[in-house]
Amino acid sequence: MSERTLTEARAADDGAAKGPVALVAPLPGLVSPLAETPDPAFAGGALGDGLAVDPTGATLRAPCAGVIVAVATARHAVTIRAENGAEILLHVGVETVALEGEGFRTLTRAGARVDAGAPLIAFDMDFVARRAKSLVTPVLVVNGEAFAVTRRAAAGEIAEGDFLFEVAPRAVAPATEYKADDETKAEETALVAMPHGIHARPAADIAAAARAFASDVRLVVGAREANARSVSSLMSLGAKMGDAARVLARGRDALEAARAVAALIGPSGRSARRKGDDDPQTEENSVAGPFAGETVLTGVCAAPGFAVGEAVLLAPESREEDYENKGLEVERAALDAAREAARRRLVEAMDGAGQAQRGILRAHADLLDDPELAEAAAARVAAGESALAAWRGVMREQAARMRAMADPRMAERAADFLDLERQVADVLLGRAPQASPMAEGAVLIAEEVYPSQLLRADGARPAAIATAAGGASSHAAILAASLGAPMVVAAGRDLLRAPAGAPVIVDADRGEIVVNPNADRLARARERLARRRARRAQALETARAACRTRDGARIEALANLASPAEARLAVENFAEGCGLLRTEFLFLDRLSPPDEDEQAEQYQAVADALGARPLAIRTLDIGADKPAPYLALEREENPALGLRGLRVGLERRDLLEAQLRAILRVKARGPLQIMLPMVSFSDELAAARAMLDELRAAMGREEPVPLGVMVETPAAALIAGRLAEAADFFSIGTNDLAQYALAIDRGHPGLAGRLDPLHPAVLRLVAMTAEAGAARGRSVSVCGGAASDLAAAAVLVGLGVGRLSAAPARVPEIKAFIRTVTMEECREAARRALAAREAAEVRAIAREIWPHLDEER
Repeated sequence: MSERTLTEARAADDGAAKGPVALVAPLPGLVSPLAETPDPAFAGGALGDGLAVDPTGATLRAPCAGVIVAVATARHAVTIRAENGAEILLHVGVETVALEGEGFRTLTRAGARVDAGAPLIAFDMDFVARRAKSLVTPVLVVNGEAFAVTRRAAAGEIAEGDFLFEVAPRAVAPATEYKADDETKAEETALVAMPHGIHARPAADIAAAARAFASDVRLVVGAREANARSVSSLMSLGAKMGDAARVLARGRDALEAARAVAALIGPSGRSARRKGDDDPQTEENSVAGPFAGETVLTGVCAAPGFAVGEAVLLAPESREEDYENKGLEVERAALDAAREAARRRLVEAMDGAGQAQRGILRAHADLLDDPELAEAAAARVAAGESALAAWRGVMREQAARMRAMADPRMAERAADFLDLERQVADVLLGRAPQASPMAEGAVLIAEEVYPSQLLRADGARPAAIATAAGGASSHAAILAASLGAPMVVAAGRDLLRAPAGAPVIVDADRGEIVVNPNADRLARARERLARRRARRAQALETARAACRTRDGARIEALANLASPAEARLAVENFAEGCGLLRTEFLFLDRLSPPDEDEQAEQYQAVADALGARPLAIRTLDIGADKPAPYLALEREENPALGLRGLRVGLERRDLLEAQLRAILRVKARGPLQIMLPMVSFSDELAAARAMLDELRAAMGREEPVPLGVMVETPAAALIAGRLAEAADFFSIGTNDLAQYALAIDRGHPGLAGRLDPLHPAVLRLVAMTAEAGAARGRSVSVCGGAASDLAAAAVLVGLGVGRLSAAPARVPEIKAFIRTVTMEECREAARRALAAREAAEVRAIAREIWPHLDEER
């Protein structure tokens, strides 16, 4: 660094206590935008704004004068607070935290005051370059809520000490509603679950979550305390995997804030507790010890149901691998052959597989054919990596990108890439694929279960599946549901302490796992399971009859479907038709959209399976929230409020027109209907109606097809009277309606538990829709999760809903329960529910009117 540049930097800092500060390059090299950093957290701006330097020097220096506020325990990163208060993170390389300090030497300490140009970290460039994903070094502002980058250097070569960027206080300080005298307090405990502790990326996630609340949130690890809103403060904790952390919140939304932050850190004291713990939120018992007695864990329901069985542990594969890099040409050929062999296994497995299994097998085979993945792996081989290392690197990088996506459903697809990594590695290493040790009565317990493990089950069906990680929308969850196996995911690593052979109760509907239940609880669980089976058998015996209330009112009991196989299952369960055919099963998990012929064939197969029963086909409901690669939609800050549902169809008319033509080709024996998802404006319905009429005329189809709308937004419910002028029927999607009405993301770890369609606000929107439909003679159905909930179903009937569309296997029990209620009781429950304060009160009202609801559990 030149003496002149150093002097300028120091002078700028000395006079800028409240103004802008000019930062200089901490390393020589090539400057690039953060967006080009090979890491989604840095590239996406999750950690802050700044620039990146691909270094040609091996000493990281201070970009300005200031105080060192944090030095990473892995010695790969440091945070400096400039004189004006801006906090600057300097992170040497990408994924270097995994090196655990090897190859790095710190030249400063937390609390030290340094001048611009002072040495901070020395590192072995050759060693780090070989072991890490990249040497590219992000330099960024981590307290961006208070400071902004106002000027920056252009991309290109830069010398150590040259101007990098300027950071200045924002014109208006971020507002906070927290008041020091607010006495609302909450405390949660959590076990740090990140493999490398709370480093830059998890710190950014935690800080973002904390800033979403008005309350002040602090994180305490041992004797150290950090402001949860500050990335640098969190990193200064030096929290390692397994450390016990306390989340302290104070403010009007303290409880929600504490729970949201704790959920990001790892398994909490509430998630793993032993019977007899007096206070599960104290530091001493925040983490369950070895399972010596009854232990209750909570997770997320991925496939519904209730089961009792014995724990069977799916151990991770051995990491001992003997693979030799035999040179460019051999490795290139080996990788191509392994990918083809793995793809061939998937194609062969499609024979005799069910619809859900075939769809996932096809998606995996398509991914193995993906040219971008193949080219990325080939490039790594060309750079000198072995076939095994290259494939692993590409698939793990892709998995990381998926995990960084805002949509939980897409984030959970990361497991598919890790699964395919294993499948190709199996071929390269010459080892047999690992199958799940499934047997009748077994509760399969694992860190995470991959689709291929369930697909290789050889027809066996476990009693239940429980995983420490995983997601409720993953392909493994879909397969578990197709097997009829209850599944709970994200139960935390304490689950892996369950002893093999231990009795386990899985109540997936409640997201609860009980390991080593006491004799009384185990006996009650087995009795409950026996009652469920008996009730199910009894419901099936009477399910053939039409669904009516005890006083004779006709209520149609329909099924929600997503494939021809599910249509056959619905008929077996005596569903009276299909109230919702989700057509996304044809459009997702593939590289190109289905053509008109493929769609027509699949819709016809569903219609044939239903016979003379009614069929309501929903048009494509994908978009920024459920992206497909061929849509090429831009990333949205809030995809749930962006281009999705019918909006995508009107934007991409070619897709919607092809789908409508395919539906119009269906020769159904029963009534055929089309319904439009996510309608919020009258002109959206009008545009779709005009398109349908035009296509029908062009195809020479004289018979009109009823066109209805999904009521999934408060806007649609509020203008239901106007929509009823043009819509032929209404179908209420209570899942999305509740999400939008209550402003709670279904995937939010701290709030999703409060998302209940029986909240009076949601019920009032349902009532408005039902009233508008009745005034125009339009049928009103519910096809959301509430239709499968017995208490909710009765209340909905009282509000004026005449059709309930539930999961196929749930139809017999819905019919059986409706036969026990009267319309007068349903209307009384609805009237009282609309006047209630919260969902729990509505459920209490339902149990008061129908005491036998408690017996249904």
